[in-house]
Amino acid sequence: MTPVNESEKQPTLLEQMGGVSGLLFSSLPVVVFVLVNAFAGLMPAIWSALAFSVVIGIVLALRKGSVQPAVSAVFGVGIAAFIAYRTGDAKGFFLFGIWQSLVYGGGFVLSILVRWPLAGVIWSFLNGQGQTWRKDKASVRDYDIATLVWALVFIARFVVQRWLYDEASVGWLAAARLAMGYPLMAVALVATVWAVRRSDKRLKATLAREEEENRAAEERLRAQSEANGEPNIYDQMLDAATDQVLSDADKARHAPTPRPAPARTEDR
Repeated sequence: MTPVNESEKQPTLLEQMGGVSGLLFSSLPVVVFVLVNAFAGLMPAIWSALAFSVVIGIVLALRKGSVQPAVSAVFGVGIAAFIAYRTGDAKGFFLFGIWQSLVYGGGFVLSILVRWPLAGVIWSFLNGQGQTWRKDKASVRDYDIATLVWALVFIARFVVQRWLYDEASVGWLAAARLAMGYPLMAVALVATVWAVRRSDKRLKATLAREEEENRAAEERLRAQSEANGEPNIYDQMLDAATDQVLSDADKARHAPTPRPAPARTEDR
């Protein structure tokens, strides 16, 4: 790793999600919807939630922050508002998120079964790291555990909120969505960080061990060559490379200069 890369501060996962303020802003449209629905009815609640999502985007843009949480909120609120409008019931506002949790949970479980745990895949993608960890079985197992935690979070959201949806409890649906949102996500993130640190520590140790083994093998070859009175193989490779470079430079220096093609009759 170069000093330039070491000096560059990589954004954390929280920063990539818009920071604490971005997470809070993206949760407020749900609160607005429930409050307005309780006092003014469904349609005012729908328009209020959509308008509040747009305001969030403007505020974040003016603050030169990340607008990703706002865009996600507008998109999610738009779909939720459409479902609530089509069903004519305020609880329909939460239906998209309920089934979304089931899909996400199933996706995380499936990734474990196919040996591509999403906790590792997503983390590597967000931080620009490769897939070296997949060559280490212990790292894959650690990411399996973190992915399982994510799967349990989404499945728990689905089970609880689906039950509340059947009970037609809009207020409790909103409370469950907020309570089972970022708090449970924080737990899953802790599990992911745990897996990342264990994997990185193991991979660094493996790399250091391989480098040490390569140096030891090089020293053994040097010692063996000196004991047999043979020229060192690394010196031979260096001399051969140097001779090749000098030969190419000499050929380029003595190469005839190409003459310009004679002008054609019509160009004269």
